[in-house]
Formats: sequence, C-alpha cells, structure tokens
Amino acid sequence: MGRDASMRVDPTPGAAECEQLMQRSVLFLNRSYWPDQEATGQLLTEMAEGLAEEFDVAVMCGQPNSIDRVAAASDWESVTRRGGVSICRVNHRKRSKTNLFLKLLGFISFAFAVRRTLRSVPSADVCIFQTDPFLLGFEALRFRRRTGCRLVGYLQDIFPDVAIAAGVTGNNLICRWLRALLFRVYRECDAMVVLSSDMRDYLIEGGVDRNRIHVVQNWADTECVRRVARGEAFRSRHGLGDHFIVQYSGNLGRTQNLLLLIDAARRLQHRADILFVIIGSGAERGRLQVAAAGAPNVRFLDFVPKDELSESLSCGDLHWLPFGRAFSKFLMPSKLYGILAAGGCPLTNASPETELYREVIEAGLGLHVEEGCAQAIVEQVLWAADNRDEIERMRAKSRIVAEEKYSRVYALAALSRILHAV
Repeated sequence: MGRDASMRVDPTPGAAECEQLMQRSVLFLNRSYWPDQEATGQLLTEMAEGLAEEFDVAVMCGQPNSIDRVAAASDWESVTRRGGVSICRVNHRKRSKTNLFLKLLGFISFAFAVRRTLRSVPSADVCIFQTDPFLLGFEALRFRRRTGCRLVGYLQDIFPDVAIAAGVTGNNLICRWLRALLFRVYRECDAMVVLSSDMRDYLIEGGVDRNRIHVVQNWADTECVRRVARGEAFRSRHGLGDHFIVQYSGNLGRTQNLLLLIDAARRLQHRADILFVIIGSGAERGRLQVAAAGAPNVRFLDFVPKDELSESLSCGDLHWLPFGRAFSKFLMPSKLYGILAAGGCPLTNASPETELYREVIEAGLGLHVEEGCAQAIVEQVLWAADNRDEIERMRAKSRIVAEEKYSRVYALAALSRILHAV
C-alpha cells in the first residue's frame, strides 16, 4: 500500500465494528492475524476460518509485523470480514524485534488497545486468548468478569518461562510475580489448550486442574504444503543446484541457537556437495550473517509466501529443528508440522524425555544430535549426505504421518469439541 503504519497510534475502532463482535459467539484475542506471515498469525487465521463453518467467530487483532507481497498490495486495513470471520483490528505501537524495551512497549500498547476496545463489546459466548502478547490473559479475564462469558486460554508458549529459557531475562522477583499472576488467570479458565503433553504437565505443576487442560497439537495445511520432488524450481530460482541441503526455515531469534548450525557448517566446508540454507528473518539475522561471513557453504534467503512453501521446504534434504531442554515445557515448535507436510527429515536436539523426541525420533522420521554439540551435527549431516536412500525413506514416511496426524482437520475437530464442552 505504500503506507508505513509502524509507529502510528489511531483511535480505537468505532461502534459499528464493536457491534459486529457482540453478535459473535467465539471471540479470539491475539495480535498476529491475517495478513501477518508470522506462524502464530497464520495458524490462528486457518483456525478461525475453519471454526467459522460451525461457529460465529470474531478476532480482535493488531498490526501485522510481516506481510506478503499480495496482501501488501491490497487494502487489507479496511477488511472487516474474511473467510467467514469478523475482524476487529485495533491500532497500537508495533513491537520492535531487536530492541527489548520497544518490544515490551509494543506488547503493552496492544494490550491497552484491546482493553479499550473490549469495553465496547457487550458480550461473547466464549473468549479465547492467545499469547501474542502474554498480557492478553489479564484483559480476557477482565472481560469475562464483566460479561460472564466462558474463558479459554490457548497457549502457544508459556511466559515468562520461555523468555527465561532464551536468556532474555533471569528468574527474578518480577518474573516470579508475573508467573504467579498468569497462573491465577489459567486456574480461572474454563479450559486451557496447550500444544504438548510437556506443556500440560507444567500447567498441572502450577495448580491448573488437569481435567480442564487439553492438548491440541499445531498443524500444517497439508493441502497447501506438499512434497514437491526436491523443490527443483526453488533450487533453480536461487542457484542451489543439486547440493545436499541442510535447511533452517523460520524466525531467526534467540531460541533457535543457529550459531551452532553455522559452526557445524564451517566444519564442513571441505564437502562441496553440502550446502546450509537459512531462510527467514529476525533479531539475530545480522549476527548470524557476521558469523557465517566467508563460509561458501552457507546461504541466507528471505521468507517466502505461503504459496511457495511447498517448493522451499521440499528443497531441504535435512531440516534443523532446534529444541533445547530448557524450552521443552514451555513451547512446541510449530515448524515441525510444515517440515513433515513437505516430506522433510528433521534433525533435532530434543531431549529423549520430550514429546518432540517421541514424535520425531522414536517414530523414525528424523535424526537426533546431542544438545549444544556442533560436532554431533557434523557427524549426522555427513551420515545423511552419504545415506540419501535412508533419508528419502524417512521423508516419505514424514508426509504420510503429516496427513494422518497433523492435518488441520484433526485440530479443528478437537477445538470444536472443546468449544462445545465449555
């Protein structure tokens, strides 16, 4: 559109938009939504539009951080209904990806914009809050106490523990106080939805009734994301040739430990047939490019739109899926499902006691390395590059498992049951 709304703070939506919300039965709260390309926004969009076939659904969302070229050329800001879902987009200060203070300011700005707008919403049958940002639980509880609606928490990650695990902050007094307040919200919810049994167990440890906790795994759109040979068109477009490609695709942030992957790449410069391809953007991209400077076997590429995901993911022979022990109770990497849908073979450092290890390694879908060991990555990459028939067998199995277990239809059915129950 050619307009930069990144720092603009406009008035809250008018009565017309809010009147639309009061006619709906299910209200989602989350900053990221269409046309945002961030994973949580894409998942929520698919979820809301799928549930709209059965429920009256509305989403209160904010300004996107990353927009694909098709949406950028459209008048997306004026869209108030899409895919059967009513959209109420509040205005707020966009969060920074690199400055921690500005990032927090963006969180607070969005939470207060939601609070102001919710005052004009008379009611909803069910309010579902997600975790972008984590402050939404407080606003949803405030709304529930005023209107008497049912309340569901849908946690894509568990804060502040995920920030502590990433080294963003320590487990200080403020974090302990914040954790106590958030768990108080969770205990008041009619239902809690988490992504893994590890997250469920952590909520139980925090005093949340186990009978109110539901595990609903994220998914991949298996109709949109498919296995496409070896992504030959993508390889040709980016000059990747016939290399054995070790790929990472996603956010380039603190939690991915991609410096370890670059260390492994440097140790493999003597193998001209192996190429490391890192696709995405994020706070750590500049640092990673500096670390990889001079390494001919490392390539950085930008995010691709959703309609090119099949090609980009299929070109990876081996996909780095980092999941350190410190994070296992607080999130589940959603990129797993896209990798499997494209028939990818994950390479992960997940601990043996985690659900991710069971879903990938014990199921025979990928390879495992010791956490924090670049040489272990080197050895597994070498084995994979020299045993491509075995990797192809895993890749074929991954696609089958994605269709049988991780399709959106199964997640939507589970969420529908939860909504009917509450």
